Amino acid sequence: MFHQLLTPVGNSLPLSFLVAALPIIVVLLLLGWARRPAWQASLAGLIVGLIVAISVWQFPVGLAAASVANGAVFACWPVMWIVFTAILLYNISQRSGRFAAFRMWMIDNLPNDRRVVLVVIGFSFGALLEGISGFGTPVAITSSLLILLGFPTLEALTFTLIFNTAPVAFGALGVPITVLGAVTHLPADSLAKMVGRQLPFFAFLLPFYVIGVYAGFRNMLRVWPVLLVSGASFALTQFVASNYVNYSLTDVLSSMVSLILTIAFLRVWRPAADPKFAVNIDRVGEVRGKISGGQGWYPWIIVSAVVIVWTVAKIFLIGDVKLPWPGLDKAVFITLYNTPYGAVWDFQPLATGTAILVAAIITTFVTGLSAREFGKAVADTWVQTRIAILTVATIVALAYLMNYSGLTYTLGLGAASVGPFFPLVSAFLGWVAVFLSGSDTSGNALFGNLQVVAAHQLNLNPILMAATNSSGGVMGKMISPQNISTGVATTELKGKEGVVFAKTFKHSILLTVVLGVLVWLQQNFLQGMIPH
Repeated sequence: MFHQLLTPVGNSLPLSFLVAALPIIVVLLLLGWARRPAWQASLAGLIVGLIVAISVWQFPVGLAAASVANGAVFACWPVMWIVFTAILLYNISQRSGRFAAFRMWMIDNLPNDRRVVLVVIGFSFGALLEGISGFGTPVAITSSLLILLGFPTLEALTFTLIFNTAPVAFGALGVPITVLGAVTHLPADSLAKMVGRQLPFFAFLLPFYVIGVYAGFRNMLRVWPVLLVSGASFALTQFVASNYVNYSLTDVLSSMVSLILTIAFLRVWRPAADPKFAVNIDRVGEVRGKISGGQGWYPWIIVSAVVIVWTVAKIFLIGDVKLPWPGLDKAVFITLYNTPYGAVWDFQPLATGTAILVAAIITTFVTGLSAREFGKAVADTWVQTRIAILTVATIVALAYLMNYSGLTYTLGLGAASVGPFFPLVSAFLGWVAVFLSGSDTSGNALFGNLQVVAAHQLNLNPILMAATNSSGGVMGKMISPQNISTGVATTELKGKEGVVFAKTFKHSILLTVVLGVLVWLQQNFLQGMIPH
């Protein structure tokens, strides 16, 4: 059994911390500074990670290969299976004319104001897709819709990535919280309540923040009523659902309430016309066919219904097989926790991605799409996602390599050494975990228990610190290579992920700092906000 080393560089934690961070630094520099494609940055980070893990942390080559393979397989199933089927549903809606009908419905029923359109589609509708599928697909679909409505590609991607932070912790029907409870052995309901007492503040403010960045402060104030309705309805429902209803339905309920109330509000209130923010109908290319605008909702109503039934009825558990990973399961000893490290691949043939596939097939029949066109949609999806699959496989493989070799625990131990300032750092641990893994679910599996160990060592509240891992992770989602590469899959910016990364990075850092301050206040002055 391999025993993880915690301070292999001169028996010094600061030096070991810096060396352990090298793979992350390489990915950040290649994406943000060199503006390289995400797959190249991720692959380079993986190569550096292998060199550091094997030569410095003395991780055996066989175990390194096994951990990389385990991460890559997990990235493909279930993560990219969900992404692939969600993009397939998008392509079916395109080929059946329902996506164009959906666009026409938006033009006919929303004010001719890009500020309002951005909030309704990027925030409320995007959150619904996050609640159903997650893993970057909301960014790909909502940005495509915004582009079809006349938004420049980079703007559409940047703002949907920022908006996507609000629902991520409860995405894919609450899977990140479920995983966090499993790895920390803390009650999932309590963790959901704590997250539901952090993220609603950001959900409330995000419409104001994004429109302020997009249009400027004064132009944001001119549409403040709709921003208030959209943000407040989402935030309030997120708090109530996570604390008093069922955390697995938090995103779906929050987004639906926000979407319905915002659209209803726009029936009785509309902003003053402003030519600067009018939707350019000529650029949109308005074409009306025989398909009514209301039919544009069919794919999204069908997938919402199928995924909810799939989850509530626990269909995804049928055929569930837990497979110990050969040569890796319990072959590593976690020095920091004094326990063997399990490596079990949970293969669910009827995972959420399969539910979305069923929804895509139902949509094909409902819309009358031919088998030939369905086949073309599958081919389109493969072309759009193949680079994203490679990117995600390499970045998640790096996350697994760092976890099993011990690099991750060196980073966590270094972060915990800041003592009473750990609540400020806790959010950045979640940020790093999701940047690496691309998923709040994986980020919670990566660092969730580390937060609890640090909390016990420093006499901090473990529920608060574990929940902060998930809340901090959502801020890292907007710069994650996985999320960005999936988001650009349906645009002409494929291969230019570094440009998108550079646009979102400062917002990611700022929001994480604000969260860290909130967590510090909750630990030291607002303990009443922490569930017992």
